[in-house]
Amino acid sequence: MNVKSFKFIFISVILLLATAVILLQLSHRSASEQKRSDREYLALLRQVITIVKKSYVEPVDEKKLLKGAINGMLSSLDPHSVYLAADSFKEMQINTTGSFGGVGIEITIRDAKLTVISPIEESPASRAGISSGDHIALIDGVPTRDMTITDAVKKMRGPKESRVTLTILRKGSDKPLVFPLIRDIIQVKSLRFRTLEPGYGYLRIIQFQSRTGADLATALESLKKENGGNLQGLVLDLRNNPGGLLDQAVSVANRFVGTRPDNALIVYTRGREESSRHDFMASIGDKEPPYPIVLLINGGSASASEIIAGALQDHDRAVIMGTQSFGKGSVQSILSLPNGAGLLLTTAKYYTPKGRSIQAKGITPDIVVENLLLNGKTKPESAAFREKDLDNHITDGSKPPAQPLVPALKTDEVKRPPADDIHLPAKPLTDDQVKQDFQLLRALDLLKGWELLKKAAKNG
Repeated sequence: MNVKSFKFIFISVILLLATAVILLQLSHRSASEQKRSDREYLALLRQVITIVKKSYVEPVDEKKLLKGAINGMLSSLDPHSVYLAADSFKEMQINTTGSFGGVGIEITIRDAKLTVISPIEESPASRAGISSGDHIALIDGVPTRDMTITDAVKKMRGPKESRVTLTILRKGSDKPLVFPLIRDIIQVKSLRFRTLEPGYGYLRIIQFQSRTGADLATALESLKKENGGNLQGLVLDLRNNPGGLLDQAVSVANRFVGTRPDNALIVYTRGREESSRHDFMASIGDKEPPYPIVLLINGGSASASEIIAGALQDHDRAVIMGTQSFGKGSVQSILSLPNGAGLLLTTAKYYTPKGRSIQAKGITPDIVVENLLLNGKTKPESAAFREKDLDNHITDGSKPPAQPLVPALKTDEVKRPPADDIHLPAKPLTDDQVKQDFQLLRALDLLKGWELLKKAAKNG
């Protein structure tokens, strides 16, 4: 090796070592700056609390300030992550296994306003005429501005036959609407079913509860008995179904999706890391014959409803009809805190078997059918807005927080608890209701046309 080559190698090594030292210094500086930034913000929070306690016009409860800070932090993430105080957390855990006293409203925060997603069927709110999109301005005269969903639910719930008054602001109304309501035991029916015409069944799942999968099997067997032992077609109605327990959605889809090819996938969830993926597969068990299915969805179909619609659509097991679904494709986990409180934290997103994200997109029907009235005008959907319209919603391109290390009680939707004391049969649709339901009539026409076309092709 000559002198020039040795000098070149020596200089190269020195440059590489110098570069490595600089990179290590920059990395250390970046980590130090991040830690300093975190400390500065924590110090800033303490300073703000001190100033508020000292200078605010009225005495301030420090616990209230800290709770507000926690709520603000979580609400900056997405609309579904919330802090649950100990009493609210305990109440929610109880409610996920039974019925509850209240007025029967699914609510959210939209444009910083307490907004109705949909009233629960046959509840005091539904009977009084409260509608999706209504802004709840006052609860018993108390303004709801800056009120959390948890606090609003707490105010609206109460013993059976106790009273609560909601003041509603409704688009198109020039004055507030006052609804004096008498609380009742809210027992959300899991599903209802009936025969539409000989050979054609109708099954509507209102919400996914702890026994929905078993109730579905019972309902299908009843429909078959009513129709001579088999069905020529089924309308599966998931309109205005806001979701429910994930395992029950998988159970329902499993009834219609076979285990082939290769252990068919129903849905999968994925958190921040690729390794956090969790697959939910079709399992061996009782399956429905391959009769045609039309599945109805609309803007009120969310979460677990979208899981089933996506699974049956991806496996070509049903024709999806109606309008675009809500688009709630995020998973919330319930985490316990040492003080008895809890966190409802978004930890993952749902994906259909073909890898489509539901979040802020929803499921697009194979056949778009608006719900029309007999006079030809479009009937307003029970959900006037969708996930993408909510403040701070997670977009399809973003990544949700990581999966919790502690095993969590997972539920796709916890704001409306499953009513375990509901038994079949649920109250079916009347003939008049069927005749007034344009989307349902279109679905039935498609099923009947399906059979006619098969006969025509066979004889052609």
